[in-house]
Amino acid sequence: MARGEVILTVLAPRFTADIQSQIEALRSQFGLEEIAFQQLSNASSSGDMDCIEQRLVGDEIDVDAVRKAALVLSDTLNADIVVQERLRGPVSPGLVCFDMDSTLIKTEVIDELARRHGVGDVVAEVTERAMRGELDFKASFRERMSKLAGLDEAVLSDIAAQLPLMEGSERLITNLKRLGYRTAILSGGFTYFARHLQEMLGIDEIHANELVIEKGKVTGEVREPIVDAERKAELLEAIALREGLTLEQTIAVGDGANDLKMLAKAGMGVAFRAKPMVRAQARQSISIAGLEGVLYLMGYHQNDLTS
Repeated sequence: MARGEVILTVLAPRFTADIQSQIEALRSQFGLEEIAFQQLSNASSSGDMDCIEQRLVGDEIDVDAVRKAALVLSDTLNADIVVQERLRGPVSPGLVCFDMDSTLIKTEVIDELARRHGVGDVVAEVTERAMRGELDFKASFRERMSKLAGLDEAVLSDIAAQLPLMEGSERLITNLKRLGYRTAILSGGFTYFARHLQEMLGIDEIHANELVIEKGKVTGEVREPIVDAERKAELLEAIALREGLTLEQTIAVGDGANDLKMLAKAGMGVAFRAKPMVRAQARQSISIAGLEGVLYLMGYHQNDLTS
């Protein structure tokens, strides 16, 4: 009988006795034996979260079943319990691609534009349905864009200057740059705001949708091609190829249905504070930790990182 091996990572404000006992029960349920343990982060010294990593072995591991059970535990324990099927090799720099709206920033920019234009409720409802995967992204995107026709360009500048960064985004990008990773924004949002974020955080490259602006007004149209789910996955693969990287050396982080193909294509695909459908389909998911939690999923120790 073939022996399998997985990595189980737990991120929590505190690694409590209850979490420990539930993890032990999970291991027992699936016949998993711990062969290595390390504490990657200690909240009392790092200032963010406790993080422990276990290497587990077992016979004929049903990884999908373990992941589903871990996701249920995550919801009940106020912790992120993450299962990775393939053991990492030595940590080496690669490519990390991010969605922008509700991932690197806390807001959906198109909803904020709509609010300023007096059509906020209508557009926000369509955005929510699209992110849950209930609507075709391109069709819903064009519908939402049409409602922005006539919006003053000055509103874009005002919103860009106030983009609310997601918790942990600055620490994550700072460390990825220092460690030699290439970073990219692959967004179904707008280049206008992605460029602003690129300058703020030092992102290497951006790929998003180009608003058409004429005589200082948004026309309600965007230039082709629209960055949808397929385009995000294609871009991730193309950038990796250009940089001489394998897909195993890529990481993708996103929150919506529009990110699922990118998450599936990457060597590690992390659903971040995502919709339930996205969390269920992604191989990895974090909802309690900030974005810096991705660094611990990559195997880094707090001593490897700058604050």
